[in-house]
Amino acid sequence: MAHHFANTIPARLSMWQRVREYAVPPSMIETATTRRAVGDWAGACAATRIDVDLDLRAVRDRHGTDLVTHLRADLRRLAPDLLRWHMPRIAPDGRLRPGLTISLACYRGFGTTPLQLVVRTPPAWADAGQRISLALWEGSGNDAPGHHPHPHPDRRFRLDLHRHLWDSGRSGELARRCGAGGASSTAPPDRPNAPGRPVMLDRTDRPTLHDSAWAVGSWATEAELLLRAEGRPRGAFTVRLGARSRAVLELVAPDDSHAPTFRPLWEALPPQEVAALPVLPEAAARVLPDLELLRTGLVVAERLHPLVAAALAASGSAAPGSAPVAGPAPEPGDPHRVECRGEVHRIALRDGALTAIDHDPDQLRREELLVALGGPALPCLRAIDAVHRNPEALPAVRERLGHGDVAGALDVVEGLLGPGAVLRDGPLREELESAAARRIDHGLFRSGLVAVHPAAGAVGAGNASGVGHADTGHRPRLDRRTPPAMRRKRSSRARPRTGLTC
Repeated sequence: MAHHFANTIPARLSMWQRVREYAVPPSMIETATTRRAVGDWAGACAATRIDVDLDLRAVRDRHGTDLVTHLRADLRRLAPDLLRWHMPRIAPDGRLRPGLTISLACYRGFGTTPLQLVVRTPPAWADAGQRISLALWEGSGNDAPGHHPHPHPDRRFRLDLHRHLWDSGRSGELARRCGAGGASSTAPPDRPNAPGRPVMLDRTDRPTLHDSAWAVGSWATEAELLLRAEGRPRGAFTVRLGARSRAVLELVAPDDSHAPTFRPLWEALPPQEVAALPVLPEAAARVLPDLELLRTGLVVAERLHPLVAAALAASGSAAPGSAPVAGPAPEPGDPHRVECRGEVHRIALRDGALTAIDHDPDQLRREELLVALGGPALPCLRAIDAVHRNPEALPAVRERLGHGDVAGALDVVEGLLGPGAVLRDGPLREELESAAARRIDHGLFRSGLVAVHPAAGAVGAGNASGVGHADTGHRPRLDRRTPPAMRRKRSSRARPRTGLTC
């Protein structure tokens, strides 16, 4: 039975509900699936807005045929639409977490450093289109793009231990890995008397309560996989619980024939040792968002990704009737009906534009002239103007543009105004123009012409080392290359915190 919230939907679940509706549209999934079925992995990546930054011929010449064989096999199993579905996202808009390098697969035995198949997300200032890049990380600084803020694989966000989140051949493991077949594992980690309860401490060493859903029930199993991948059969690991909160846990087991469990590591470790411990990936630490949405009735199984829905249906988590089926959303179609002068008039698409078809053309020209002179407009004309300036579909257009679905946004606009319609000045036109302008920033980032955000680069414009400091968010140092005006401003103790200087 679906759970219902007494007051409002939690902000986190509301975000994931919008993400599942707009971030990966059904048309993208259908196109990517069709191309992947015929072995066109590059075409599937193109359909899901993933840029391929690797050359198999160059990889073969540098590392040999064996690596290319493994790499090509993984690329053919890659479901880029499923990968985009499970990519980490940030609140409140649910866009891709910027500036990440995520490992998908690790290839050992081809050099001193394991090679990794990675995906990268652009920084926030260049995230127009929500595009992702696919590359091979060779473990050195020479192969990584210098303009990316974090070119090395992130330990917290890694999918090489969770192939079911991107591998089409192993997507059936989703239900078992997320705990969908058993009891709910959404118990808070700091619940009193909970078995295997971790200690959650902040900088003041006081317990911290989090309202997020944590997959505590699967932490021991996932930690065992993590430690084995690190070459440690048992030992300590950490779980990031917040910006200032970490849980240091220890994986223990009576013997090899018993299931492992975890317990808090009571002895305090130095910060350097804690930072060196393996980190439980975010995909293993939290409950699968799709499972939460299904259990709370915020989404139906038919709206999920087909591979995700099939895996959860096999475990019984996506059984029919678990959530109310939402009816079809009303679309701004043709005709619109407006009450005008005591009658119901129609506004329909004619020659690609909205037209008040129940008024004569001569009457409409007279009314438009009257409005230009400051007179009141007909209700039909006011309705047409409202569609251009403040349409009901504007939030849907904004969501689609924010997630990079330009084709879907244009389909909504064409259904609202008609194909080939000339947009008037207003929020709708501003959103489309802003989306087109931001795509230029992404093109500059991809080409490496702009390493940091232009505004951040301006901070270090008078310092030769300013670009390096802009990357890390530090203020540029004062040296002999600093302009005198900047040196006087920075060294003055009496300067106001806000104000203008001559």
